Amino acid sequence: MVRIEKKARRAYVLDTNVLIHDPSCLFKFKEHNVVIPMTVLEELDQLKRGSHDTARSARQASRNLGALLDSVDMADVAAGVLLVAADGSRPGGKLFFPLPQAGGPAPGMDTSVADNRIIAEAQMVRQARPDESVILVSKDVNLRVKCAALGIPVEDYRNDRVLDDIDAMSRGMTVAGTDFWSRNEGEIESWQEAGRAYYRLRGALVQDWYPGLLVCEDEDPRGGAFEGIVRECDGHTALLELCRDYREERHAVWGVRAHNLLQNFAFNLLLDEDIDLVTLAGAAGTGKTYMALAAGLHQLYEERRFERIVITRETIAMGEEIGFLPGTEEEKMAPWMGGIQDNLEALLRTDDGWAGAATRDMLTGRVLFRSLGFMRGRTFNDTFLIIDEAQNLSPKQMKNLVTRAGRNTKIICLGNVNQIDSPYLTETTSGMTYLVQRFRSWAHAGHVTLREVERSRLALAAEDLL
Repeated sequence: MVRIEKKARRAYVLDTNVLIHDPSCLFKFKEHNVVIPMTVLEELDQLKRGSHDTARSARQASRNLGALLDSVDMADVAAGVLLVAADGSRPGGKLFFPLPQAGGPAPGMDTSVADNRIIAEAQMVRQARPDESVILVSKDVNLRVKCAALGIPVEDYRNDRVLDDIDAMSRGMTVAGTDFWSRNEGEIESWQEAGRAYYRLRGALVQDWYPGLLVCEDEDPRGGAFEGIVRECDGHTALLELCRDYREERHAVWGVRAHNLLQNFAFNLLLDEDIDLVTLAGAAGTGKTYMALAAGLHQLYEERRFERIVITRETIAMGEEIGFLPGTEEEKMAPWMGGIQDNLEALLRTDDGWAGAATRDMLTGRVLFRSLGFMRGRTFNDTFLIIDEAQNLSPKQMKNLVTRAGRNTKIICLGNVNQIDSPYLTETTSGMTYLVQRFRSWAHAGHVTLREVERSRLALAAEDLL
């Protein structure tokens, strides 16, 4: 947005969506003052009813405001309420509730629109506080554009950013180079254990490695060069395990083989009993869903490791409107699960005869579609849990889902951070980005960003030309 010249003293006017996005945002502005417009308080009151995430966030934001006011006399509210967090920490700023004054929005702006009233209140705060930089903070792009056009300082809420630039997100892979072994001559130990090959390396090369990282000599999709996964790393010493080659027919997973280096690494993560959390990112057609389902069916029916596959995803209707669709929860989720069903049919190769009916009976009760809105409070044991379209989840929603994992449960998150549908999420604030970065150094998690489109030559041309 537009560059802002900031004074030493600042006052941040918060939009409703900032409080909904992060109910604890009041304590994230360090020593600066925070202003909550009356329109925002009215919107919080309207949004607090219901059982969806927006209502829960509105209630939590209201509780935070109430806790701040509990220890303050009414006569002192106008002078500002000290921002003291629940743990006793105090950033140093004050909380203000401005009273509406004479004036109004710019000509042509409808006062029945809440955003326009918030803009008007921000203008009043600017007039009342000439010695401070008064900045409106909003997650709404349209509101920020309006403010920029009117010359009102405005910013996005940045405290929720996991990264400054999405290009800094881990790819899950590092190319060590063809001179990989010669550069570490004399600093490598190797051995075999339980049919797997291991290597221990020491030196400067491993200082940026972390558990779950793929290390390869080059990016040749056909393989043949060294491909290993980092099992342990302390910055000085790293333990590598040689990856299995799922490009070979004899290692096919539910009849599916890896077509390139990154798909092969994805299969190594999906089938590894020591990995509890896998995140697969990539554009449409890179094989995320297909491989996840193949790995799930393989471990469900062939290895008998799990009792069920549960598939969920964010619906654009935000959960509540699912009730307007007829039928059971499975039937209500069917319109949102078309892509999953297509991949299942391709993997099972079903038809309309008795074989198709037998296959559908086999899947009944073992492959389940669940609504994201009904996940709260549940615990999944012996489950292969697939979260589709994970880029549309907020960090809070992602936390609520991942903490559902019980005994012997593996969670697979699939998504493309370049196709976010939520109006208040970006590539740097998505729950999927949050998950990848927070679990980056955990030994039982792995991430890979797939790149090659494997659908057809038409899909590959469309990816390049369109």
